[in-house]
Amino acid sequence: MKRMTTVLREMLNSDKMMICPCVYDALSAKIAERVGFDMVGVGGNALGAALGISEPLLCLEDLVRVCRYITSFINIPLKVDAGAGFGEPLHVMRTIKELEMAGVAAAHIEDQIYPKRAHYHKGVEHIISAEKMVEKLKAATEARQDKDFIIIGRTDSMRTDGFPEGVRRANLYLESGADMVYVFPNNEREARQAPREINGPLTCLVSDGNRMGRPHFSIKELQDMGYKMVAYPSSCIQVAVKAVREMLKTLKETGRTGLDQTEFIGIRKYIEDSIGLEEMYRVEKETVEK
Repeated sequence: MKRMTTVLREMLNSDKMMICPCVYDALSAKIAERVGFDMVGVGGNALGAALGISEPLLCLEDLVRVCRYITSFINIPLKVDAGAGFGEPLHVMRTIKELEMAGVAAAHIEDQIYPKRAHYHKGVEHIISAEKMVEKLKAATEARQDKDFIIIGRTDSMRTDGFPEGVRRANLYLESGADMVYVFPNNEREARQAPREINGPLTCLVSDGNRMGRPHFSIKELQDMGYKMVAYPSSCIQVAVKAVREMLKTLKETGRTGLDQTEFIGIRKYIEDSIGLEEMYRVEKETVEK
């Protein structure tokens, strides 16, 4: 079986659009795989929320622990949000090594300060110099043991310092060894222009529920513009929260969950199949029950 890093590298080198739904635990990752996606991601926003601490307070061990659960449970590549690399270039090197050992196939590193500020969620970003970011990316590429592991350089500077600066940084990060770059256009015009001015594989996100006016496009629209990968950083956790909240409100107000039991017999079976209970039953029958 090919390494997941090689599988993802082949996707990067192909003409195929890379579609990356971002999950927050092993079960949501398995669901994405069973639905038919070729890769998944872990976003810092969703993971921080799922752990109840927020993205700026995540530490490397939080991320690595969840990644280990996910990669041991799925058979598709995992890309992760490594934030600002958890420190200076030396810390970035450890971050990449730990993620590789956890079975991750790709990681993006952003040009924000570390530790990250909570105000990032309001669009108040604190950007390091491009030169400092280049040092981090060079450290990341030097640290990887598997040359198929994909390093993605992310710049948040388009909102803070304008579109031209974001383009300049993206091209500089590619020149510095990043395999891809990740940008945040502020509007539709910038989103369409970015692939024309950035000289390498480009990632865009579709951020459901964002309050900053960032544009939403379909996968086909983004592919036609020239993007290589599209990520959905918070959609899965937002849908999960909506469903859990609605069920719990119904339970609180009526004393019943309100769930269609016929439908949820199937849902429960889907979960059991996803985590491999039938195989566990087989092993127990062949061993414990002798």
